[in-house]
Amino acid sequence: MSYSEVDTQNKGLELARKMAEEEEGIARRPRGAEKWVIPTIAVGWSLFQLSIASWLILDSTYIRSIHLGFALLIVFLNYPVLSKKRFGLKFLSATHRIPLSDYATAIVACLCALYIVLDFKGITMRYGAPIPRDIAVGILLTLMLLEAARRVIGPALPVIAVCFCIYAFFGPYMPDLIAFKGTSLNRFVGQMTMSTEGIYGIPLDVSATIVFLFVLFGAMLDKAGAGHYFIQLALSLLGGFKGGPAKAAILGSGLTGMVSGSSIANIVTTGTFTIPMMKKVGYPPTKAAAVEVAASTDGQLAPPIMGAAAFIIAEYVNVPYVEVIKAAAIPAFASYAALFYITHIEASKLGLKGMSRKELPVFFKTFLGGLHFMLPIGLLLYELVVVRHSPELAAFHAIWVMTLIMLFQEPVKAYMAKEPVVPAIHRAVNNIFSAMASGARNMVSVALATAAAGIIVGVVALGLGGLITEIIDVISMGNIYIMLAITAIASLIIGMGLPTTATYIVMASLTAPAIVTIAGYQEWFVPLMSAHLFCFYFGILADDTPPVGLAAYAAAAIAKSPPIATGLQGFMYDIRTAILPFMFIFNSDLILHEIYSWPQGLLIFFMACMGNFAFASATQGWFVAKNKIWEVPLFLSVTVCAMRPDAIASLVGLPHEQRYYIYPVALAIFGIIYLIQKPRMPKKPAMASVLE
Repeated sequence: MSYSEVDTQNKGLELARKMAEEEEGIARRPRGAEKWVIPTIAVGWSLFQLSIASWLILDSTYIRSIHLGFALLIVFLNYPVLSKKRFGLKFLSATHRIPLSDYATAIVACLCALYIVLDFKGITMRYGAPIPRDIAVGILLTLMLLEAARRVIGPALPVIAVCFCIYAFFGPYMPDLIAFKGTSLNRFVGQMTMSTEGIYGIPLDVSATIVFLFVLFGAMLDKAGAGHYFIQLALSLLGGFKGGPAKAAILGSGLTGMVSGSSIANIVTTGTFTIPMMKKVGYPPTKAAAVEVAASTDGQLAPPIMGAAAFIIAEYVNVPYVEVIKAAAIPAFASYAALFYITHIEASKLGLKGMSRKELPVFFKTFLGGLHFMLPIGLLLYELVVVRHSPELAAFHAIWVMTLIMLFQEPVKAYMAKEPVVPAIHRAVNNIFSAMASGARNMVSVALATAAAGIIVGVVALGLGGLITEIIDVISMGNIYIMLAITAIASLIIGMGLPTTATYIVMASLTAPAIVTIAGYQEWFVPLMSAHLFCFYFGILADDTPPVGLAAYAAAAIAKSPPIATGLQGFMYDIRTAILPFMFIFNSDLILHEIYSWPQGLLIFFMACMGNFAFASATQGWFVAKNKIWEVPLFLSVTVCAMRPDAIASLVGLPHEQRYYIYPVALAIFGIIYLIQKPRMPKKPAMASVLE
């Protein structure tokens, strides 16, 4: 590789890391003593969250208020008013110092968030009849929150929230179809800032009590080196197979995504290693980046953590979190299985080989070298799934185990390498506090997304819920299929400018009840869990949807590929994920609704994989050989039979209880396609691996 190529590669990695830092919440880098201000507040926030999870008992409203106060304090100290210098006012975009104006704004915003705590008794006594001071502070808090969200997330969510606020006041003057009785200023402020139905609602509560601990746990794993361990482990297992680095990228990204919750951070952690390796074995840069995008984006679908939105689903649907894990398991793992299948197809089309064994890490040495990372993850899974502890308690226990591992990891390494132990202890302590600061920074966008989305939820709760269902019913003409298409497209469009969590909250508040209701009009039962997971899936898919998908830009920067082309290719890979929500809306077996038998669940999972494989072959143009155009309907028929056996059974007159008799039909058609294509298989297929 020439010097210019190395320089270009380094610039791409630096750009991707910068994007990851921006998502993590590193916008300013003050110098001198000021550089400790933001990390100190961030560590204080982490210690507060750990306290309420262990020994500190506070009212839930206090917890939400303090959580938001910390987030606003960090935002206004960390993010300048403008990202670029404009109007000749340099202090508006200062990145190496914190202007006095931002100190003042941060303190005022924090006090506004804490107002409900500072005058809790008074506010409780006069709820429904706010005094002028309540109104003034409520309006100021709403404006401060929207400005903070603009600085961190961008203008999309504040603009949507402002539109809902305007609608709340001007509803009576709207056209008849969307006319709304409106609200008074007193009621609006009371709903938004003096109750738990607006800003301090369920989304912020989940952010404050559960999500923070999981994000902190992920930050500690990352700081300890677990991300690098996962990708090395994946390479040692899969790197030697056909297109091995792509398969390793999927496994590594899936493991990292379980605890990361951020597609961009996932790409920077795993893609830095896997994308150059994919290019080395023959993947074009665009496809190498697209594989990493698809794998990292779908990491948020993988149980047991699934990002912040999954915890909010549990609260909205009012079920234990383990039920969300159960419902998400088959679609998530079937999606990942299909992505493995797609990379195999791509490798077959391109005639690629695997990496030589001497280039790959040794499995057992790699596995044992990071086995300690499995201990806190195993404990987390045990407490969530087996003991059925609350998510916050499970995360807290995993965190203190992870803290002990971080505390002893560096000294043990130093001792084994016969290096001084005292500096290693110092590094270990620094890593722990650095992880606490990083976890808090990561939480800023989640906290603000949930709080700002709470404004939208609050407006809907003012009485818009039934009206929205009627409006959607009219727009979709009462057709559930059109309704789902509108929801999917809206989620993709809104998700281009919003984090996954905010997209889910907005769409679930507006459409999830409507999906269930409109399906009921057509005598079609849709579980509420299915409707919420539908919104969740398309919110995640927005991360790689052109032209804004930031995940595609990060991967393209590493691969040096065109971002739009990378996003389009990534979206083509993710189409196999996009069909799953449409399937489980109508076939609740896929989310294991009222399925309690392991053999039955495994059968459904196997056939969901077969259906997704067939769909991937149809969209990628290849099975064991290049597809003929007339073979595509056959692949699609396999998909329908495997994922909607209930519909086919109904068409042929079988009772619902005998729907699984359709599964052999799907397998038979798949087998027939194989026999048809077998004579067209390449005469010299690429070797599965290269042994040297």
